[in-house]
Amino acid sequence: MTARTAPAPGPAQALADALAAEYAAIWAYGVIGVHLAGAQRTAARAAEAAHRARRDTLVVQLSEAGGQLPADRAGYALPYPVTDRASALRLAVEVEERTAGHWRAALPHTTGADRNRALAALTDCALRATRWRRAAGMTPVTVAFPGRPG
Repeated sequence: MTARTAPAPGPAQALADALAAEYAAIWAYGVIGVHLAGAQRTAARAAEAAHRARRDTLVVQLSEAGGQLPADRAGYALPYPVTDRASALRLAVEVEERTAGHWRAALPHTTGADRNRALAALTDCALRATRWRRAAGMTPVTVAFPGRPG
């Protein structure tokens, strides 16, 4: 018997996976924002708005291309309880890192404008993760290869 491997995802699947990550990021920022105040709450709202805008663009793009859209879920499992500012900041870093990972994974499967959008999304997530790490007092503040598993 020959082992079968899953076919490599094409551009539509890579973008659908990124869309699923955007859905999860939006949901997580609802939890994160509750535990922040002042400028950090404002930053969380801006991050959620950025993920919503990216989600909306992907929904339109994939719909117009006749692609299959992943369904948004009513809720998502958090990796740990978020009960205070410190855990909210830690989750914000993780959300941006995970979302960056999905955009990084889309890069080899995309070309042209889709690749440029994926790179812009990866960069955006990496910058936001850096800001959240700084706010949380985490070191190092930056990572060498954003979106790459550590």
